[in-house]
Amino acid sequence: MSAVSPSASGARSWRERFLNWRNQRVADPRFQRWAASFPLTRVIARRRAKALFDLCAGFVYSQILLACVRLRLFEILAAGPLHETQLAARLDLSADATRRLLRAAASLKLLRALPGDRYALDDLGASMLANPSVGAFVEHHALLYDDMRDPVALLRGETTTRLSRFWPYAAGHDGDSQACGAYSALMARSQQLIAEDVLDSYSFARHQTLLDVGGGEGAFVAAVAGRHPALRLKLFDLPPVAERARDRLAARGLARVETHGGSFLEKPLPAGADIVTLIRVLHDHDDATARAALGAAHAALPPGGTLLVAEPLAETPGAETIGDAYFGFYLLAMGSGRPRREAEMTQLLQEAGFTAIRRLPTPRPLLASVIIGRRV
Repeated sequence: MSAVSPSASGARSWRERFLNWRNQRVADPRFQRWAASFPLTRVIARRRAKALFDLCAGFVYSQILLACVRLRLFEILAAGPLHETQLAARLDLSADATRRLLRAAASLKLLRALPGDRYALDDLGASMLANPSVGAFVEHHALLYDDMRDPVALLRGETTTRLSRFWPYAAGHDGDSQACGAYSALMARSQQLIAEDVLDSYSFARHQTLLDVGGGEGAFVAAVAGRHPALRLKLFDLPPVAERARDRLAARGLARVETHGGSFLEKPLPAGADIVTLIRVLHDHDDATARAALGAAHAALPPGGTLLVAEPLAETPGAETIGDAYFGFYLLAMGSGRPRREAEMTQLLQEAGFTAIRRLPTPRPLLASVIIGRRV
């Protein structure tokens, strides 16, 4: 273990003493009152007070969004603005309840209030229409919210979560066809959000054969096929999921995709690919299983072959809460996996034998970052 230099230790000690002094001031009610009234600090104080209240009220905001999704409010307004009375009839709500929901949604920038008690979509509401998979996850989050009713019990492992039953592989088994169907359909929708981002970040034109590990129902390989029709495609997932993928890909005219059922913990991956992709797979698994997946990918690739990993990373600038807060607790409730930082991902790839590891820019890094490595 390397020793900390006296200068570095002194600088850290000074920063920590200053931080402690600052926190004592901020925690003082007299300072809070002064900061809220003093002209030079008033704006900052009010902004931080709102941020703190938003943390307290976040669950209420999410439930308002859930109500909009379940009532299909965004679809109803897709054709244009409507009056409160028209919306009340369409939503099957009382006039008071409709007004309450509409005003709440407008305050969250989901809707826009217009003159004459009329409402239209605002940017966030229109974005919900553009990304229907988000609505599916809003519905799905009912499981997460139920699991987080007692977050301390969740942290102490004192509860059996609904999410762990929804994702059967998190409990170490394949699950039956019905269970796999539920999570595979959800994952297929989420893959659609990031497939284009991955394809915009990395060109598969240089490759001959792609193997998508944990490919679900084939949403990603279908997107790749649309951009690279000459590329040979393979998909590997748990047997019930691979069967669903085979049927759904054939229905889309992609029977040429080879589907393979199995577990990388029990059997080698199919050989013959010069690029292996892991799209939002590793963060669902603990380190031991992630190492096994990377080791299997390394063994399946020829020298010079490429590994591409796409998943949300912790400490992504501008999306820090998504990594450590959202995924940190979602994966805890799920019972498997953890958010990882770029350095942690790089270390896992290096341990598996990959070199020339680098992160590629993506259009929406809050959804997924892309990391590639090469087998030598």
